[in-house]
Order: sequence, then structure tokens, then C-alpha cells
Amino acid sequence: MPSDSFRPFETGLDRDSALSILREAVSGADDGELFLERRRSEVLVLDDGRIRTASYDTSEGFGLRAVAGETTGYAHSTEISEKSLRRAAETARLAVAGGGGTLADAPQPTNRRLYTDNDPLEEAGFPAKIETLREIDAFARDLDRRVVQVTATIAASLQEVEILRPEGTHLRDVRPMVRVNVSVIVEENGRRESGSHGAGGRLPLSGFIAPEHWQEAAREALRIALVNLRAEPAPAGTMDVVLGAGWPGILLHEAVGHGLEGDFNRKKSSAFAGLLGQRVAAPGVTVLDDGTIPDRRGSISFDDEGTPSGRNVLIEDGILVGYMQDRQNARLMGVAPTGNGRRESFAHAPMPRMTNTYMLGGQARPEDVIAEAKDGIYAVGFGGGQVDITNGKFVFSCTEAYRVENGRIGAPIKGATLIGDGPSALKKVRAIGNDMKLDPGIGNCGKAGQWVPVGVGQPTLLIGGLTVGGSAA
Repeated sequence: MPSDSFRPFETGLDRDSALSILREAVSGADDGELFLERRRSEVLVLDDGRIRTASYDTSEGFGLRAVAGETTGYAHSTEISEKSLRRAAETARLAVAGGGGTLADAPQPTNRRLYTDNDPLEEAGFPAKIETLREIDAFARDLDRRVVQVTATIAASLQEVEILRPEGTHLRDVRPMVRVNVSVIVEENGRRESGSHGAGGRLPLSGFIAPEHWQEAAREALRIALVNLRAEPAPAGTMDVVLGAGWPGILLHEAVGHGLEGDFNRKKSSAFAGLLGQRVAAPGVTVLDDGTIPDRRGSISFDDEGTPSGRNVLIEDGILVGYMQDRQNARLMGVAPTGNGRRESFAHAPMPRMTNTYMLGGQARPEDVIAEAKDGIYAVGFGGGQVDITNGKFVFSCTEAYRVENGRIGAPIKGATLIGDGPSALKKVRAIGNDMKLDPGIGNCGKAGQWVPVGVGQPTLLIGGLTVGGSAA
């Protein structure tokens, strides 16, 4: 840990005074907390042989929340002082109005640590990181004469969190995050295509800037670019779609995961609202959200309200069995919180958010799953997408995909988009592979203007009858 670790109750704020102010703010409320945070982050980007970005940012502050029924009062400040805390308490207190609430029970304590608390920003000096980026650039160009541009990124951050609750619970968490990414552009006969690969997690940076890691990332980025260089226009129509294992779980995350967050279901704005205990997916489909996996990008020892993260089953053998909950929505829905109350920073109130969301594997071999697809595509890489939470309709673009005919993988295709809706797609699952894996640690999730790191995963999966958008004549 760094010698100047974030200790607000030792450097500028009296803990007993802060607790007294917090208790005044939530008197007559149902819930509330004081969330304090310091975040430091560094991003270095080498693009086409030149340093394009070299940023180092730091921020710190607190957010104070008072919750009464469905109403939340929230105030935050970048100044951690008793004076600022009192002003914030007065503002948050407005949500409590006449009071009358009963303070919710405190979260269960945990001593679990899911990741290191070493500072990844201090593992290597600035010159060493810049030299690593230059080595990545040179290595990728040497791999193939068709490489005309390389973009390499090293990113690291450390989030230090303290939570003080009105019953006196005091929690501290140190959350590292790293990511290394390589993108290449190749050119042949006037045609250019790109490929990208990266990985990260709540791990030491040293493992990601080691040559054996970034060399593999560069090779994979090049492989994808060369695949796209010979890709044909994608077909269009309704056809079988085989999704590869790992990162394609982003489709599950967006099209299904958001619809299983507690606030959307309490407000009945989700396509899954009111369907607990009912079949929402094909037999064999089991979906979990699990924030307890060590070192993963979406994992948290406890959430941003102090509830320990959990391994929460959402869909079991096709039956909807649960939603992801923060404390407020759980109380209003009469269920237990699940450790999914997350926020982007001290400037944001928590809400139900995913951690690592994935589908369990089945019994089929991946090659047998592909063999069942008579006419369709095999999609193993995804870029951007759009989802409507109210009905689960989605549109996703493929970054690496192949034609499948009579159960055999054929030529690569480009320009493919997958169109459908989450609830219907789950019911069309025809085969589930035994190769479930998680993504390499690259996911971010946006909701209501807030971004948090997440993980996704799934096995090889056959979905029958999805709409594929393409440009083939």
C-alpha cells in the first residue's frame, strides 16, 4: 500500500463528529451512509509511434445520502471537512421531510478480500511504461509487413473507499484496476481493417506489462485484423447464431442483465417485471451475477453501500429466480439486498448495478454446438450495441464473425449486426457448450450517466432464429 494512503478520519475529519452529523441527517429516514473516496488514475496511449495521451488524474471527496421511502437526498463535496459535511447533511436531510421511517438493519460484516491492495500506479515508473508502449509498437509492426498503424494503451487506477453508516459500521476498501490494450490496422491492396485485444482486472500491473502478455495481445489483435482483411459482406436475414465463449457474454449483459436489475423491476419498466418463478429462458439456461470472483474487473469485496458482494443466481434452468438489488430497492420490494449497490464515484448515489454477469456452461462440446447450426453465423467478437430496457430489444455489431453452413465454419464476414430481444433470445437457446469462460477483463457498463467496471461471460451458445443485418447482395 502507498505510504500516503487515504485515511480521511485520521487527516482532516473527526470520526465521532462525522457520525453524529450523519445520524442527524438520517434521523427519521430508512437508510443512509457517508461514502468517502479518493481515486488516482493514469492513462498512457501511444498512437502511430507518438504519445497521444499521458494523463494522471486524482480526485477525492464524499457523498452523504439520506433515504426515505422512494426518495433519496444526496449531497457531495470535494472538500472533506466538518463544515462541508454539515452543509451536505442539511441538503440530504430535505428528503426525509417529516421523518417517520425506521432505519434499516446494517449490512452483515465481512473480512473478505478479493484483490490485492497494492498500488498499480507505483509499480513502474513513467519512463518504463513509455518504453513498454514503444516496444509494443515495434513488435506489432514486425509481426507483419501489412501493419500500418498501432495503438497501445496502459491504464491503471486505485480507488480507496471508506463507508461510515449511521449505526457506527466503518468499512474500508482499496480497489486496484489495470488494463493493457493493443489495436492494429492492416492494409493490403488498398483495403484497411483493424483488430484489437486487451485484458485487465484488479491485479498487479506487472503481469500485464510483461512481454509475454503484451506480445500475445499484439498477436491476437493482428489475427483479428487479418481475419477482417479477407472477410466477405455479411448475409442478412433470420438465421441461427452461434455465440463464442467469453466476451460475447456482453450481449447477455446488455440484453438481459440490465432487465434483471431491481430498480427497473420495482418500477415495472423491465421486460422481466413480475415474472419471478416463471420460465423466461430455455431449459439449461442459468444466469448468475457474481461479484465474489477474485481479481476480476467487476468484483467488489463489498458494494458501495457496505453490503458484501454475492454470487446471485438470477435465472436457474430457465426460471427467473431473482433480481440484483441495492438496499433501497430491496427494502421497497421486501427482499434482501444482494450486494449490487454501486456508484461511479462519491459524486453519485448508488443504484442496482451488475458486477460479473455470466451464463453457466452446459454439456455439449463447442464443436457440437456449431454443428447444430445449419445456416447462420458464428460471432466471437462484439463492438458497440444498443438496448431498450423496457422490451429487451438489442442491436449489436460484430467485430469478428464467420459464416456457418451445414454445421461448418466458413469464410469470415464483416458488417454483421445481431438484432433481437433478450427475453425471446433466451427462449431460443438450442445448445449450450461446456466451455464457459469469462471475458479478458475489458468491460465497462453505463447506466443513468454512471460508468462502472464489469465482467461478462458465457459458453459457446446456439440461438435459433435471430435477425442478422448484413450487406451481402
